[in-house]
Amino acid sequence: MHVSATEIPGYTYGTPAVGSSSASMDDLQRLKVATGFNAEDERYLQLAGAVLGDQVEAIVKHWRAGIIAGIPHLARHSRKLDGSPLPDYLARSNRRFEQWILDTCLRPYDQDWLNYQQEIALRHTSAKKNQTDHADSTSHVPYSDIVAFVAVLNETIRPYLQAKGHAEAEVTQMHAAWCKSMHMQMALWAKPYMEMERAGREW
Repeated sequence: MHVSATEIPGYTYGTPAVGSSSASMDDLQRLKVATGFNAEDERYLQLAGAVLGDQVEAIVKHWRAGIIAGIPHLARHSRKLDGSPLPDYLARSNRRFEQWILDTCLRPYDQDWLNYQQEIALRHTSAKKNQTDHADSTSHVPYSDIVAFVAVLNETIRPYLQAKGHAEAEVTQMHAAWCKSMHMQMALWAKPYMEMERAGREW
């Protein structure tokens, strides 16, 4: 389940608008080896994509409205500086958040995928945050908050992986593949943060 870049505001996967990642395919291969990510994980991520495909809106609503909204230091990054709502910003970024789930599961981990990891990371730093949607919000999302919230993403995705009645062993394999991908993505997102001149202030 993929949609074209033109159908999601600000979604530029695979387009010339996305710069080349400073991480190489060799770097990605090193991360795959370190996490134990292999062809079986790719197969189970594809299965996870099929399972999650019609649930992504509910998942993102759960994460954003059900969890993040109740954590002030996380919720502020989708609000104006005075704390008032930014409904358009939230709606647009939710669409990209939903597609990120699908990209995690269904996209090949090739150069385009690697490039977009850097783009996503930069959109959380002061280099690009708010630019895509012309939002009046916080200057950046601290990397430490992003990494910490991955624990929530990993824990809360499992019930959605169970929702279509797959055997528990298959659910466990899908979940393991998802978690390995999260580790690789967070390692890749760390690189743009570390390369930022003000990285120490954005941790």
